[in-house]
Amino acid sequence: MPLTTPRHPTPAPAPHDRPAPAPDGHPAPASDGQPAGAPDPGHPTPAPAPDRRPAGPAGPRLLPGPAPVKGVGPGLLLALLATVVWSGSFVATRDMADSVPPVQAVFWRWTIALLAVAPFAVRPFLRQRAVIRRHLGFTALASLFGVALYNTLVHQAGLTTSAGNMGMIMAASPVLMAGYARLGGERLGTRRLLGMTVAVLGVLLLVGEGSLAIDLAAGDLWMFAAALSFASYSALLKRRPEGIDGLAFLFTTFVLGALMLAPAYAVSLTVQGGFPAVPATVGPLLYVGVLSSAVAFFAWNKAISLIGAARAGVVYHLQPVCAALLSYALLGEELGPTGGVCMVLILGGVALGSAAGGRPAARAGATTPPEPPAPAGRREAPDTLRP
Repeated sequence: MPLTTPRHPTPAPAPHDRPAPAPDGHPAPASDGQPAGAPDPGHPTPAPAPDRRPAGPAGPRLLPGPAPVKGVGPGLLLALLATVVWSGSFVATRDMADSVPPVQAVFWRWTIALLAVAPFAVRPFLRQRAVIRRHLGFTALASLFGVALYNTLVHQAGLTTSAGNMGMIMAASPVLMAGYARLGGERLGTRRLLGMTVAVLGVLLLVGEGSLAIDLAAGDLWMFAAALSFASYSALLKRRPEGIDGLAFLFTTFVLGALMLAPAYAVSLTVQGGFPAVPATVGPLLYVGVLSSAVAFFAWNKAISLIGAARAGVVYHLQPVCAALLSYALLGEELGPTGGVCMVLILGGVALGSAAGGRPAARAGATTPPEPPAPAGRREAPDTLRP
C-alpha cells in the first residue's frame, strides 16, 4: 500500500497580505502565480509624485523673462491726442490775443470746459465728494498749476511771441517732467534719456531756425514759466489720491481753477473792459474750452496714469511738429529743409524714448528665492493710479 502524504489545508492569508480593494470597493482578483507585492498587470502602479525639493546646483531655477508692459499703447495714443489738440490751441490763443484779454480768455475757457464736462462728471463728483474733500489741498494745488497759472501764462505769452515759438518752447517741458520723475525715485533709463536728448536737440534747432543760438523774447520767457507750471501739474498727477476717478478729478480742478480766476477776471473786466462776442472770439474760445481743456486734459490725465509723466512727456515733444503741420495745412506756411530735419530728429527721439523696456533676461544658472507672501490685511500699493 503506497504511502500518501497527508494534505494540510492552505492557511488563509494574513490581513496585511490580502490584495488592496479596487476603487469600486471590491477586492482585486488575485493573479495566478504572481508573487506577493508584485504589480498587477491589470492595475498599473501610479507614477511617483514629482520631487518638489529645491533644485540643487545641477538644476537651477531660471529667472523669468521681462513681463509685458500693459497700457503702453493706449497711453501713448492718448498722450498723442492731447498733444495734437494742444498744438492747435496755440494757434487759437495767438489768434484772439489782440481781442480778448488773457485773464478773461482763461476764465471763459475753463467756464466753457466746466459746462462741457458737467453732464458726465457731476454724478461721480457727488459720489466721491467725501474723498475729494479729504484731499482738497492736493486738488487745489493741481488746479493752481494746471488750470489757473499755466493757461494764464500761455495767453500772456501770446501777446508778444508767435504761435510757433509757443508750441516749440512748450516741447521743452518733458525735460522738466523727467526731472520731477527722477526726483521721485523713477529710473529713466539710458534709452529714454537718449531719446529726450535727440528730441530736445530737434526742438532747439527748430526754434533757432537751424542754429543753436536762440534769441528769446519776453513772450518766450512767459512760455518757459508756463512749461514749468505744466511739468509741475503732470508730476502731481502721478500722486493723485485713490478713490477719485478721472472725470471727478477734472471737474474738481475746473471748478477750483475757475474760482481762483474769478477775482482776476473781475479786475480785468473793470480795468480793461469786455470783448465783443463775435465768431472771431467765440470760435477760438469754444475750441480751447471744449477740445483743449476738457477732451485733451482728460486724455492727458489718463495717459499719465497708464505710462507715467516721463514717457508721456517724451510724446509731448511732437507738439512743435504738429504745430508746423497745422500751420502748413491752415496757413500755407512752408516747413523747409531745416524744419524737415528737425521733424526727423523729434520723431526719432520720441520713438526712442517712448519704447517700452523690460528687465534683462536671466543668465543661465541664476536662481531666485521665492518671494514671501504679503502680510494679511495689507494691500499692495499700485504703481500707477487709475482714474
